[in-house]
Amino acid sequence: MPPHLPGPDGTPLHRRLASELRAQILGRALAPGAHVPTEAELQERYGVSRSVVRQALASLEQEGLVERRRGRGTTVRERGELHRLVQRLPGLSTQIEDGGGHVTTEVLELGTEPASEATRVLGTPEVVHLRRLRGAAGEPIAVIETWLPGELAGLTAQELTDASLHATVRRRFGTRIVAGQRQVRAVGADTETAGLLRVAVGTPVLVLEGTSTDGAARPVEVFRTWHRADRVVFDVAVLDEPAPAGPEPAAPDLRARLESLAAELQAVARELGD
Repeated sequence: MPPHLPGPDGTPLHRRLASELRAQILGRALAPGAHVPTEAELQERYGVSRSVVRQALASLEQEGLVERRRGRGTTVRERGELHRLVQRLPGLSTQIEDGGGHVTTEVLELGTEPASEATRVLGTPEVVHLRRLRGAAGEPIAVIETWLPGELAGLTAQELTDASLHATVRRRFGTRIVAGQRQVRAVGADTETAGLLRVAVGTPVLVLEGTSTDGAARPVEVFRTWHRADRVVFDVAVLDEPAPAGPEPAAPDLRARLESLAAELQAVARELGD
């Protein structure tokens, strides 16, 4: 019996097949450069017609996920991953550009709003709300939502376009971000996020969120960033944990040794005096 294709029964079969193959590509069951099963194999595996298979592959090709070449069949397209070290404070744009890539930044929203339960950690009654769209190689890769203390309200969209927020804050206000806490989770893209990142609604995206502090341990930033999981890879440096510290070997009892030595010297002195 052919496997059940995902999606509501009313969804056209070619869309359901495309969804299944898309999930395999994004989940790397079909890795970059790998051959996609032939049209005949897909027909047999999923119990669909050749026209359904061809429509599904055509839509994946249009999305840039596969390449179809005469005589070579269909292969998963090499897309070029963008890597981000989660534990590094410099943001996505700085890390990619340090590696020789180029990142664009578009400011979608910039203004002030009352502090909320989530942003009260910044310690000001009003906070600066900033929303940006990052892109690389002509396509969107991340949506960034950031809240800053109210005293940074002088920031402008112009100076934040195609620029690093951390570098701009350091230059304008002398505030240097030196530490922070980060969390990573996978979520399904909602309608607005999916539209900005040009992915289907519900597509898994990687969310990095947390807070950043300055040299005096004052919170300077609360942020949440949605990354396209098919373009951005999170790297994590792994270090060997030191062995648990156990009780140190007992040190020699110096006082007892000195007392013993003194007793021996006294005995020698008595012998010499006799």
